[in-house]
Amino acid sequence: MAKTERENGGAGDSGIDRLRDEFGNYVNAWVGNLAEKAGDKLVDVTDQLTDIAENGGSLAQIGSGILQGDSPIKAAITGKAKEVKDNVLGKAKEALGGGSGGKAGSTKVTNIIEFIDVGVPLRTAYDHWTQFEKFSSFTKGVRSVSQSDDVTSDWKAKVGPSSRSWKATVQEQIPDERIMWTSEGAKGTTRGAVSFHELAPGLTRIVLVVEYYASGFFEKTANIWRAQGRRLRLDFKHFQRYVTLTDEEPEGWRGEIRDGEVVRTHEEAIEAEEEEADEEEGEEEDEEGGEDGEGGDREEYADEDEEYDADYEDDEQESGADEDRYEDEEEEEDEDEGEDRDEDEGK
Repeated sequence: MAKTERENGGAGDSGIDRLRDEFGNYVNAWVGNLAEKAGDKLVDVTDQLTDIAENGGSLAQIGSGILQGDSPIKAAITGKAKEVKDNVLGKAKEALGGGSGGKAGSTKVTNIIEFIDVGVPLRTAYDHWTQFEKFSSFTKGVRSVSQSDDVTSDWKAKVGPSSRSWKATVQEQIPDERIMWTSEGAKGTTRGAVSFHELAPGLTRIVLVVEYYASGFFEKTANIWRAQGRRLRLDFKHFQRYVTLTDEEPEGWRGEIRDGEVVRTHEEAIEAEEEEADEEEGEEEDEEGGEDGEGGDREEYADEDEEYDADYEDDEQESGADEDRYEDEEEEEDEDEGEDRDEDEGK
């Protein structure tokens, strides 16, 4: 019986040992898992510390917010939001060429090429275009235009919700042909040209070419959506509508500009046009006078012909009289000869 008790006690000890071993294994596994997670956390903390050292990171911003009295939740949300904003701005700047991945200071150009046909003569279309100060009366984008002189002008326009201003300089202007200009503004620069082409006596084509160089982040962002191009195209169509439907006779600037300098003033151009018109009228009068002179010559020739005919008739009449006289004389001679023969026979 004592032997049986000893055997039962040994079996119980072996079960406790197995339970102890299993518990030990579980504890070891649990501790290992904790150690692995702790290692991962340590790596994350190291990465964040590296980010703080190199770029400032969001953790520094969160800690700064807490030190300033903000709650940890508010500080965490504020820091994370600023991090997201900085990432978005950075990506946008890289897309526009202003980030570290692009060339420093590089500017993307927007090319705008449009043309319209207006049902007016070439000179009328050109003269309307030279009246810059009237653009604000029929366009939606142009707010005001003031000309400092014949070459430079100050513009104010609305693009989207904001206003823009710039100074334009005419580089070349040839009446009824083309105008070329450049402009400088705080938000961008442009180079442009407009040309005029006669399709028919009462139909003109206007071709507009503009290069726009945006300056500043928000201008470049608007440039992505081609806001400037849409505004220009709409105002170009407003010009087409105004010129086609208006009854007003334009008083355009007829001077000439080369290399940004006036080489012929408006007054000189008008005077030259008047002189050309007078010369053309004089040539027409000379042509009409020449036709009248030819008619007079023809009449003179006709009079001479009539006189010649009259003289010829007189000559013929005189010749006829002479012939009659000759015939009478011949008859008289014949009679005298007959009388002489009769006398001789009587003898």
